[in-house]
Amino acid sequence: MKQWIEKNGLIAILLAFGLSFMIFSNVFNSSSSKQVQQETTQAVFRQTDEEKKLKQISDYEKRYEQQLKEALEAIVGVGEVKVIVNVDATEQNVLEKNEIVQKKRTMEEDKEGGKRQIEDESTDEKIVIVRKGDEETPLVLQTKKPEIRGVLVVAKGADQVQVKKWIVEAVTRTLNVPSHRVAVLPKK
Repeated sequence: MKQWIEKNGLIAILLAFGLSFMIFSNVFNSSSSKQVQQETTQAVFRQTDEEKKLKQISDYEKRYEQQLKEALEAIVGVGEVKVIVNVDATEQNVLEKNEIVQKKRTMEEDKEGGKRQIEDESTDEKIVIVRKGDEETPLVLQTKKPEIRGVLVVAKGADQVQVKKWIVEAVTRTLNVPSHRVAVLPKK
């Protein structure tokens, strides 16, 4: 054994160094793997983009329902009111764009005297980006409210034709919804 160590001393030292390196790296690596595992667990319980969109849709619907309920209950002949508003999607941002339009017109004549005109048009759009420090964000021109799919109103007094007409008119003008998307029913 002594002869082997003398002969292969450098190999033995490298082998011992490698083993110690592997042992120490496992000790330090186990604590960092626990951190990674905790971070993944937290990420699972965060709200996803889809959940945020659903919450935004629900918030819009509740806001519309509350405002309509208060307004409709103030109409003469309308009693208790229950309103359900169904919106299409979340709000939509309209972004500023730089638009470059190129038009090219070419006149061609062939040997036999035939003439033709060729028009070529190309459009290139790029979203305008604004820098705020290290952050880059698109320039938002306006934010549009979500489209309304339909409205259901259940109200006391809606069995009278005139009251029903007033309710439909109030809803269509307030929410800019066509009358065929508004249902008004009498309440028990």
